[in-house]
Amino acid sequence: MSPVRVAAVADVHCGQDSAGTLAPHYEHLAEHADVFVIAGDLTRRGLPEEAQVLAGELADVAAAVPTFAVLGNHDYHSDEEAMVAKVLDEVGVEVLEGAATTVESEGGARVGIAGVKGFGGGFAGACGTEFGEPEMKAFVAHTREISTRLEACLEALTDADVRIALLHYAPVDDTLRGERLEIYPFLGSYLLAEAIDRAGADLVVHGHAHGGSEKGVTPGGVHVRNVALPVINRAYRVYELG
Repeated sequence: MSPVRVAAVADVHCGQDSAGTLAPHYEHLAEHADVFVIAGDLTRRGLPEEAQVLAGELADVAAAVPTFAVLGNHDYHSDEEAMVAKVLDEVGVEVLEGAATTVESEGGARVGIAGVKGFGGGFAGACGTEFGEPEMKAFVAHTREISTRLEACLEALTDADVRIALLHYAPVDDTLRGERLEIYPFLGSYLLAEAIDRAGADLVVHGHAHGGSEKGVTPGGVHVRNVALPVINRAYRVYELG
């Protein structure tokens, strides 16, 4: 089995004025990667019109290499997230939310991808709990629910040779270093990492933390990569598994 090459980026924030700005950078992506994953914040304001522009930018690369995405907080802003996902699906970009899928690489490896948006809450020693006001309980309960779905999706990938957890929010604080400490609880949650470590994965990809750091690891030893565009400072980063 040949190594699996994963191209990844997040936070492209495509707007209606972005036509022609992304596609040229993806022209040769299929020569370097077996799968392409986009870790959320696909659009600026979650408008279907923005998704249409992004779909045009991704159509050629999605035809050449399996392409997957999760939505980010920006993609939910206009309450049109279902339409954003539908527009992208029409050009072959599979949007995952509490879902998993498996594709075969050219080298014969079965690549499993489990996708969820994730959510905030904070990290060990500085995290929210389901205590007090209903609003606080709902905030943490949402993260717990998403983390449970992520764990189930990873566990369902029983026939995969490699497993990738695709998120928008961060599961560890390693990849937040550079961000202000005060906003860590709004950038991710340790509950996501706990779910990943229980189920197992070979790579975790996320975005959202524009001022963070690229590399981290879960307490269980799973590699985590923050691929927010301002962090990797290129159209995508390629990671090799296996």
